Amino acid sequence: MVRLDQLPTEQRNPNTACIDRLPTLEMLRLINEEDKKVAFAVERELPEISRAVDAIYAALRDGGRLIYCGCGTSGRLGILDAVECPPTYSTEPGMVQGVIAGGERALFKAVEGAEDSFEGGAEDMKAVGLCAKDILVGIAASGRTPYVLGAMDYAKGLGCVTVAVTCNKGSEMNAAADIGIGVEPGPEVITGSTRMKSGTAQKMVLNMLSTGAMIRLGKVYGNLMVDVKPTNEKLVRRAINIAATATGVSEDEARAALEQCGYSAKTAIVMLAKGLDAQEAARRLEDNGGIVAKALGEE
Repeated sequence: MVRLDQLPTEQRNPNTACIDRLPTLEMLRLINEEDKKVAFAVERELPEISRAVDAIYAALRDGGRLIYCGCGTSGRLGILDAVECPPTYSTEPGMVQGVIAGGERALFKAVEGAEDSFEGGAEDMKAVGLCAKDILVGIAASGRTPYVLGAMDYAKGLGCVTVAVTCNKGSEMNAAADIGIGVEPGPEVITGSTRMKSGTAQKMVLNMLSTGAMIRLGKVYGNLMVDVKPTNEKLVRRAINIAATATGVSEDEARAALEQCGYSAKTAIVMLAKGLDAQEAARRLEDNGGIVAKALGEE
């Protein structure tokens, strides 16, 4: 039986002990003050986050996948990060995946008991075909969730690199992982409500993991999202703005170049910057690993 009172995520916050008796504005000020602590807690884990980014980049570069695994809020955050990668960075749908205890229905309604199954975590990793070249990121605020520990144990048996993202640095998950990220933002505003500060901390870390890996893969030029997939009107506009901003041409010139290369912002930038046609620009990008700066001779 787990002693909840021994977990950092279950401690009572003395700063909010009387929050139920405060006027609304003061209540919100307390929540905001506690939220401010999260970024500093994440900062303390930057060395481990950096290690994880490099490991994820290496796995994706070599044809592996990034698999997030979690329960409840943690699982939903992993899925959220995964589903945003294809439209933002034109990744293949299977390159970044999120797995949640209880399956798809757990996205909308809690599936009681799913997180307690060590075997369930292993079975779900088998179901997604986890293999040695993939990388598994287990997410759990407490760092002791049996489902995630089961997934990590299965992954380690395959020789798969494992990362733990928790809010308990001394947890079982952190001890078991190859790379343990333990962000400790302090007790929650509402005791044990880990969807608050812990959830915010995990979201910040996952943003860093996927964004950092995508930057390393060449899906960003400067700070421009050059591998955006223009699947709706807003993203078409974004592609035009990106090509125009990167090269200093007008929006009409940027649009014309994009129309010639299937709305690939990367290709359009190389076309416009180097005066090339779409085919030659695409070839130059391919020769430089899809990295715009290299294709432009800036590295």
